[in-house]
Amino acid sequence: MNAEKRLGAHTIRLASPVAVLASGCAAGRKEGQGPLRAAVDTLYDDDLIGQDSWEKAESHMQREALNQALKKASAELSAMDMVFAGDLLNQCAGSTFGLRESGVPFYGLYGACSTMAESISLAAICIDGGFAARAAAVTSSHYCSAERQYRLPLDYGAQRAPTAQWTVTGAGAALLGTRGPGPFITHIATGKIVDAGITDAANMGAAMAPAAYDTLSAFFSETGLGPEAHDLIVTGDLGSVGSQIVRDLFLSDGVDLAGRYNDCGTMIFDCAAQDVHSGGSGCGCSAVVLCGHIFAEMRKGTWNSVLFCGTGALHSPVSAAQGDSIPAVAHAVRFVRGETL
Repeated sequence: MNAEKRLGAHTIRLASPVAVLASGCAAGRKEGQGPLRAAVDTLYDDDLIGQDSWEKAESHMQREALNQALKKASAELSAMDMVFAGDLLNQCAGSTFGLRESGVPFYGLYGACSTMAESISLAAICIDGGFAARAAAVTSSHYCSAERQYRLPLDYGAQRAPTAQWTVTGAGAALLGTRGPGPFITHIATGKIVDAGITDAANMGAAMAPAAYDTLSAFFSETGLGPEAHDLIVTGDLGSVGSQIVRDLFLSDGVDLAGRYNDCGTMIFDCAAQDVHSGGSGCGCSAVVLCGHIFAEMRKGTWNSVLFCGTGALHSPVSAAQGDSIPAVAHAVRFVRGETL
């Protein structure tokens, strides 16, 4: 074990910061009506995106987000040594079918809504370890495909609980490499599975918030980089319910995150005007916010240091139907602008 890289049970410091070469994102109609629409590369008016199923539409979005990132980097997909991709569908079907013609070594990942943080973490670790020079991290979700798999058919018209979140129809892609314009990844904190005993599948924020608190607390302790070292600490996606729990948990430790903490699920939608209850969810939510809005604002100089913490509920339709509790995990990635390295 490299003591210089391993800072604690959760956190590693990369020997050489890994660069974000470029990023791209795509999203659906509802997301295009939200406050971050200007940061999305491609917006679709049709949930099917010209395909004959929602699952195929999700795969199409993945390809579009990746193609947008490649276009910005003036690169071909063949230049990537590895692709790390995931989604919410069984057997990661959105990623598998979206990238099956890529011809690039592929890792399919499932971390639920933490998948964007997971894919970026693993891609950066491979580059830092010298196993790849360039790698892509891609993540997506689709409201309709997720509803069909996890909940009830859309035609049923089920009433949503106030704590429920709206699965984002969107995809994000980030290209990473040893050299590039940035932002740059300096630290990664891998979370452990945390089960708070929540059994309500309509209250994912409450199920995931303790995992976010656990990973962020470990990161602050193991790196010595507390909340004040970051311009933005962002979780994805706890919604309004879960993000308030995170604030309260830190307040109980005497740590006030006010002024520097936000959540992708409350950023991507206008929660009141768009009737999404507690906010956005789905692994495409944090993927779109990170690869669109956050990276763009960092390049503008709005934020110099961002701590991105992806949060995922690791249940399945079967476990939920059997009344089991909802385990969760959270992974954190620290991004900094090149000028502040």
